[in-house]
Amino acid sequence: MAFTSQAHNYNYLSSLHLSDGIATTRSGRRRAPTVAVRCKMAGTTTEYEEGQLEMPKWAGETPLSRLVGAMVSFKPLYSLLKLGARQVLISTAEKKNIQWREMTRKILQSDVHKEMDTILNPSIQYPDYYLSPFHAYDEGNLSWLAAAEAEPATMSMVFRAVPTASSVEEANEIVRGNWLRAIEQQHQQYSDNSTIRDILDVGCSVGVSTRFLADKFPSANVTGLDLSPYFLAVAQFKEKNSGHPRKNIVGWIHANGENTGLPSQSFDVVSISLVFHECPERAIVAIVNEAFRLLRPGGTIALMDQAPKSKTLQELSPVLFTLLKSTEPYLDEFYLTDLNGSLKEAGFINIQTVLTDSRHMTMTATVPPR
Repeated sequence: MAFTSQAHNYNYLSSLHLSDGIATTRSGRRRAPTVAVRCKMAGTTTEYEEGQLEMPKWAGETPLSRLVGAMVSFKPLYSLLKLGARQVLISTAEKKNIQWREMTRKILQSDVHKEMDTILNPSIQYPDYYLSPFHAYDEGNLSWLAAAEAEPATMSMVFRAVPTASSVEEANEIVRGNWLRAIEQQHQQYSDNSTIRDILDVGCSVGVSTRFLADKFPSANVTGLDLSPYFLAVAQFKEKNSGHPRKNIVGWIHANGENTGLPSQSFDVVSISLVFHECPERAIVAIVNEAFRLLRPGGTIALMDQAPKSKTLQELSPVLFTLLKSTEPYLDEFYLTDLNGSLKEAGFINIQTVLTDSRHMTMTATVPPR
């Protein structure tokens, strides 16, 4: 969301793998045959398949999507779906030796709460959509439990995006590695000055994506921005206690990505990772416009999120896509939003999109030079 979080760093349920048939697009027409999208990484070429549709048949304005939406809106059923979604997340994570409960306990029993005083912006007014229940939490991202569980959920997500990976590190080399390489390649190709001095990570959650950016670009000043002070408190706590010295300290800002209050033309890269699937269209458009304002001429925007054309997402089983939609109230708006058009409308050029793993796309674009 404007900010929100990568609690989105885990579009977790979308990454659970089962299969279902393929129907038609919302216009009733099929796309061209399946396309294999090649993504170079670490000296190899990996193929990620596009499905036969423009988006999953369970998303957008299709009859199936409306049926699932009606089911989710029925409160007694929603409560069961929410519980089921949570249990699926935890059990699938722990089957991959991700110590979900132990990681959560350590955060909740730590001194993380002390970070709140230095993070909280008391003048923040949360937009209405941010106060909706999502990710199986009644308070959305505004709770300590959601913040404590964000990192194991993220680890689970990357495993499900790369089910053949033998470790979280191996999965991240693909999911995060290809995303970072897409940013680097875009900036090197289209920026008049390829030096990346300042990076803003919008919707940074507990700082997982922020730390990857700081590791990839160690000479840059990296700032994580989020609407949840709970997530930011965890991000700051984990960075302080990481034992990982940096040339530049990572900064954290409690603000709304739609209107950050930061100076214009103050960043070379604005990253928005696994955020937009949690946003209504109006917030997506506002964040894109704000990113354009914040970027210097030649600057790069990088959007990483669910890929509507992903064959894997298009073939999710009915059980899993129903659970997914029960935890993501704005998912249909995300799938119906024309991201390419929103970037063009804001003024971006050189827009490129690539499947960077089997479930996620990375879209990059450039602010025109002066």
